[in-house]
Amino acid sequence: MPKRSFGQIYRRLSSKVLDLVVKPRVLGDVPTLHIAEQVTPQNNDIKTVVCYVLQTYSRSNALVLDGETRRLKLHPALEPLQLEQHRENTSVFFLQHQDTSYLAKHKHALPPKLVRLIDFIEANPDIDIQLIPVTVLWGRSPDKENSLFKLLFTDTWATPSKVKQLVNIGLHGRQTFLEFHHQHSLRALITTAKQTHPNLSPATYIVNHLNQYLDRQREAVLGPDLSDRRNVIQSLMKSPDLEESIRRESIRSKISLFEAQRRAVGYINEIVSDYSYSTIRFGDMALTRLWTQLYDGVEVHNFNTVRELAKDYEIIYTPCHRSHIDYLLLSYIIHRRGLMVPYIAAGDNLNLPLVGQFLRGGGAFFIRRSFRGNGLYTSVFKEYLYSIVSRNTPLEYFIEGGRSRTGRLLPPKTGMLAMTVHSHLRNKGKNKPIVFIPTYIGYERLMEGATYIGELQGKPKEAESVLGLIKTVRKIERIFGQVHLNFGEPVFLDDMLKQHQADHIRIEKNDDPIPTEVSEAITSSAYQILEKINNAVVINPVTLLSLILLSTEKHTVSEELLIKQLNTYLSIVREVPYDERTEITPFSGQKIIEHGLKLKLIQRVPHALGDIIAIADDQAVLLTYFRNNILHAFILPSLIASLVDLNGEIARTDLVNVMVTLYPFLKAELFTKWDSTTLAPAIEQYIDQLIKVGIISTDDNIHLISPKPNTETHDQILILAGSVKQSLERYYMILAIITQRGSGNISVKQVEDLGYLLGQRLSVLYEYNSPDFFDKSLFQSFLKVLTQKGYIRVQQGLIEFDQYLTKTAQYANLVLDDTKLNMLKHITQFSDTELQEALSALAADNAKRRSRKKK
Repeated sequence: MPKRSFGQIYRRLSSKVLDLVVKPRVLGDVPTLHIAEQVTPQNNDIKTVVCYVLQTYSRSNALVLDGETRRLKLHPALEPLQLEQHRENTSVFFLQHQDTSYLAKHKHALPPKLVRLIDFIEANPDIDIQLIPVTVLWGRSPDKENSLFKLLFTDTWATPSKVKQLVNIGLHGRQTFLEFHHQHSLRALITTAKQTHPNLSPATYIVNHLNQYLDRQREAVLGPDLSDRRNVIQSLMKSPDLEESIRRESIRSKISLFEAQRRAVGYINEIVSDYSYSTIRFGDMALTRLWTQLYDGVEVHNFNTVRELAKDYEIIYTPCHRSHIDYLLLSYIIHRRGLMVPYIAAGDNLNLPLVGQFLRGGGAFFIRRSFRGNGLYTSVFKEYLYSIVSRNTPLEYFIEGGRSRTGRLLPPKTGMLAMTVHSHLRNKGKNKPIVFIPTYIGYERLMEGATYIGELQGKPKEAESVLGLIKTVRKIERIFGQVHLNFGEPVFLDDMLKQHQADHIRIEKNDDPIPTEVSEAITSSAYQILEKINNAVVINPVTLLSLILLSTEKHTVSEELLIKQLNTYLSIVREVPYDERTEITPFSGQKIIEHGLKLKLIQRVPHALGDIIAIADDQAVLLTYFRNNILHAFILPSLIASLVDLNGEIARTDLVNVMVTLYPFLKAELFTKWDSTTLAPAIEQYIDQLIKVGIISTDDNIHLISPKPNTETHDQILILAGSVKQSLERYYMILAIITQRGSGNISVKQVEDLGYLLGQRLSVLYEYNSPDFFDKSLFQSFLKVLTQKGYIRVQQGLIEFDQYLTKTAQYANLVLDDTKLNMLKHITQFSDTELQEALSALAADNAKRRSRKKK
């Protein structure tokens, strides 16, 4: 008894000392068991008690766990475990139990407490024990084999010595993380052990099972056991596939084997990351200050999906790319939420002095924009990516390739995706399955906004530089509103491979080609990722204001009408959500206006008859970017409004048929979610909602009627219809160009170039010069759909078509008013001479821009 009292006194004293320096943070959910005994819902006759499980023997870990369980009002870890007549001194045991007796031969024998508990459970069928595995981390860092700093001062995969644990407590007391995991029934584990592993003792099976389980949880936070940069280079150079590529390079380039090896090492040094936890810690502190100064807050949605998947899958984060801030923001959030910062594929344009080294330390590895024709570089990069995938390291890359300058998602660039799948299939069966995490990033202001608009208007893209970075940093004093990260529905690679009958395929070597079935699965995955990014859209105040004000004449509207329109839009997206992952601002219409005024994106013009809200000076073009962020979420109601208003009255079935015809082009442009089976029901839902909010009306539910002119409701339908007008005008402008020139008389490139020139001209006819109207990628996607649907054929580079396309072009009167139709007809009628002059002028202008860029 005195010995036990001394132990309790020692424990309490140790706990108080630890409380002074250790402030653990709990990751994930907390167990729901709050008392020592409970009745399980599965069996009312079985009493259940709680026992915690730690992986490695550590007094400090046990004390931290005890303190947190008491603070959370759970059963304390260091309180006795009472099982009727059987009693254990504490309610925790260690899987790797350290036998400290002098004659001990095995320092990690089976935990004696577990063995005793198993014997008791088998003798008492009316009692069960719920084992709650727990992870305790003192700092978070992957292991660096030759780094003394890592060895001494951060938590790694190695079990710390007593000295190192004391250093951990002193240095990382406030960087300690504790995570409770799902409960495991000891009785169920014993039954499974006897059924599946009859040759093992139940204790051996349970220790192995829980060790593997806790290893997966630990890997989700620390990441896999990684080597330092020098060891990575050495391992890559010993790769048989890379050695073969070096030999081929020697023969092809007629250089010595030694020189070819030097080239390979140079490429490796150019590419590989230099992951450093000290950089991660520095970045965490610096970025915390940055977000505080720059943004009003960072809102994170649906991260629990990632946390659950990280335990069993290799995570590939595939966010949209809106800003250079994306890199930092996503890594920061992942780190702060307790998972390993991913390795990030970054363009080599960011490999700047100092900046490049910092990014490498944060997990970035650099990739050239193009390396076609350079076999050795391709082999080096693919081998490095294979080494990352083989270790189940989380990855991040932007599926669009580059930053969007228009606010729309860009068509996917599948290079990194293809190489990831190639690496996975080389190591198939040995590594974790891959899951892609589509991630929507939404801003209310952009640091690069003015630069984007300039580039779209024809200015050459500015090369990244340290000086440019300094100029950007000077903007930190400005307020940029809120930023949102929404993690979308995951895309599972194995499911995509199975859909394309490619799940049986394996790849053996670095330079093996990708089979057709796998290539199709890659393309499907890319488009599904983009659609799921859009499904996770965050509809914030700035995007709503942009969508409405840019659809009004002169970008002004009475405050009263604006509030009503905002509340109508909110009603539409709340009653008929675009997707279950879509996030919608909680603000009312009035609050949204106040927020826009605070950000200085809009201005209030006082007036005796009612205040007017207008877009602030020089902000109209920039707001097109934010409008385009959410355009896809309103495209169907906007198209309904446009067709009803233009025709005055239209049969419901006719409206649906016209929309079904137009939808493939909108889907290609906006990466919307509906397919041939879900589109018509979605249209019907939106029609019913627009009737409910009073935008349109119906007498018999067969015909849809537009509001009477010169009414407030008619103003509302005009504003809603305005969102789709530019897309429809762009489509029929291209159709007019093709049909006016005749079948076989104009090439795809000429159509794209003319579309660009005419788009510039048309945009000037708006109240503002909207550069996203003449984005070439939009013309390219439209022509691609025309080809897929059989409207046109491309023969020897020239566009051929029949009467079907001509009739389709004549349907323009169903979707465009007479004024726009006449304008399109006028500007698309030109002679062969005028066509050649226009294209020559554009080619000369492009040549000048390229020459300026080289200088």
